[in-house]
Amino acid sequence: MTDTLALPRTGRFGPSRFRIGAIATLVLLLVGFVSIVWTPYPVTSLDVGSVLQAPGGAHWLGTDQLGRDVLSLIMKGILTSFVVSAVAVFIGAVIGVPLGWLAKSWPGPADKAIGTLGEALLTFPPLLLAVILAAVAGPGILNIMLAIGLSVAPAFLLATRDGLLAIERLDYVAAARLAGTGRVETVRRQVLPNLSPLLLAQVFTQLATGVMAEAALGFVGLGVQPPASSLGLLLRDAQSYASVAPVPLLLGGLALIAIVLAVTTAALGLRDGLPAYLRRVGDEP
Repeated sequence: MTDTLALPRTGRFGPSRFRIGAIATLVLLLVGFVSIVWTPYPVTSLDVGSVLQAPGGAHWLGTDQLGRDVLSLIMKGILTSFVVSAVAVFIGAVIGVPLGWLAKSWPGPADKAIGTLGEALLTFPPLLLAVILAAVAGPGILNIMLAIGLSVAPAFLLATRDGLLAIERLDYVAAARLAGTGRVETVRRQVLPNLSPLLLAQVFTQLATGVMAEAALGFVGLGVQPPASSLGLLLRDAQSYASVAPVPLLLGGLALIAIVLAVTTAALGLRDGLPAYLRRVGDEP
């Protein structure tokens, strides 16, 4: 028997859905990265003579209650959302994936303890868990990155553990072992190619969670602090003046919705391409 076994056919990545989500995400990322080198006005520039202006020639999207340019604030806020969420998801993956692999590799008490911990933490919505952790750690960009990262780690833990269990139950993995393929080679050629799309879909899903958590923490004053800019801070400030100047609140909310929809659409497109046995695992967290 040959030790070269074909992988089972997996579904195609939902090409249209993933493409739309990925392109939209890249456009928003570009807007955020442009703010590093250029914004219409510095976000710390205050103009008391232009407070709460409507959109116009000087300020395309108007100004806030301090006379700051709303377009500049949104551009910087988009950058903050992506950076905070990306770092937080990296932290969550670095914690969760090895723990999930450890749980699968050590069946028995270790698997039970780690799995129970992950499932217990998932009983808390990630957003709520991030708020609790940030409240304990205090405001600041590093603290919220860590808080959000810890809140999404259980999703990576369970996705990794359950994904490995689903893959290793399949006949082709058993056949590889019977053919004399070593454990490392089986993992490299049979397990990782199937597990990687599941983890990538989790990355996009948790990016959306991270963006919402960052905005929520900023809104309640536990996120990044002035003079830094974030969508959560913009929404918090704008809601007090919504009756006289609704544009900052409306546009800040639309920017946040756009990011979440773009990243979530890409995640769903990736999920569509998973085999059925992994798609079920991806739904659980």
